[in-house]
Amino acid sequence: MKIQPTKIEDVKVLEPRVFGDERGYFYEGWNAHICETAGIARNFVQDNFSRSRKGILRGLHFQILHPQAKIIWANQGEIFDVAVDLRPESPTLGKWVGVRLSSENRLRLFIPEGFAHGFLVLSEMADVCYKVSDFWHPEYERTLRWDDAGIGIEWPLDLTGPPSLNSRDAAAGSFAECCKQAAG
Repeated sequence: MKIQPTKIEDVKVLEPRVFGDERGYFYEGWNAHICETAGIARNFVQDNFSRSRKGILRGLHFQILHPQAKIIWANQGEIFDVAVDLRPESPTLGKWVGVRLSSENRLRLFIPEGFAHGFLVLSEMADVCYKVSDFWHPEYERTLRWDDAGIGIEWPLDLTGPPSLNSRDAAAGSFAECCKQAAG
């Protein structure tokens, strides 16, 4: 497995080594030893799965208590996955990283605690999987606006209209509001 840096030092792209032949392929999707040597030492406690159709945008979610580190990948289809730094003392506070994750490229994105996370489905359908380092606590979950002008995420919006959001994501807070909440 190759660990690639992103423009935010603590966010990493994990690229598995794929072994293929006429029968199909094999790859190791997670290796604690390799990831630990790259600074990704976490005890993941839960795996989550979602299926969404093209144009669905989920996020940008974070927990103000019990923050979660995540490893995200698209088991089927393609997504544009985004992490926004909300760590109060971070030199990259308010910066974002976006990576196309697909069943074709098999890339995974590691996002440490203290980040808001979301994704936009680019293919007709996408099955998204992610490991988390803490359990979901709905009372502490908050949502950052996907289109906050202060952050300026460059979503690949080749849709016929705006992305489809659920009511909670549509009512998300601004970056300034979320920073206050993240700081506690």
